[in-house]
Amino acid sequence: MELKYKELEDNIRLVELNGALDMNGTYAIQVEFVRACEGDHARVLVDLSKVSYLSSVGIPMLVNTAKSVIEHGGKFALLNPQKAVADVLDLTGISQVIRIHPDLRTARADLAFS
Repeated sequence: MELKYKELEDNIRLVELNGALDMNGTYAIQVEFVRACEGDHARVLVDLSKVSYLSSVGIPMLVNTAKSVIEHGGKFALLNPQKAVADVLDLTGISQVIRIHPDLRTARADLAFS
């Protein structure tokens, strides 16, 4: 699992994940992932377009980090998951709790503070 982080021009943190969010992949990036999402009023977008697999170990990392971001006054969303990953997000009910966007334009609009 590989993690890339960058700030977009509208102060949205884009965290790009690449690989499998299985036990090894999740443990490899978990600390770095949480750090990339820390802070008050953070706006975090997690790009799942290159995540090929999401296991029961990766799910809590996403959910717990989303809760933490929201508790600190921020916003958290997922971007463009592959079909297999989107199916897991739907099956587990995560898609009812964390917003999922098909493209960057709609994600940015959703993460904008009003």
